[in-house]
Amino acid sequence: MSALKIKKGDLVKVIAGKDKDKEGKVLVVNKKAGTVIVEGINMLTKHTKPSAQNQQGGIVNQEGPIDVSNVMLVVNGKATRVGFKVENGKKVRVAKATGEVID
Repeated sequence: MSALKIKKGDLVKVIAGKDKDKEGKVLVVNKKAGTVIVEGINMLTKHTKPSAQNQQGGIVNQEGPIDVSNVMLVVNGKATRVGFKVENGKKVRVAKATGEVID
């Protein structure tokens, strides 16, 4: 499988779906499923039973997964596509809009 262009901690913008044009920080990346969980995006309501961790139980709001193809990396306040380049023998991500190295 090819390398994912989005990493944990990145700021991303949603480009499709019910939360289109919202921005948030990536909390979890699932490479196998090709999904990401973004802070405050795709909020789901989950009904939980009382347990040792959550003695009250009840209704919990939490973020749901969103496909990687539906988010774009934000660099300097601008959504951009991501490419790869080898610099000093190391593979780095590059913003297509500006050409600058991301990490």
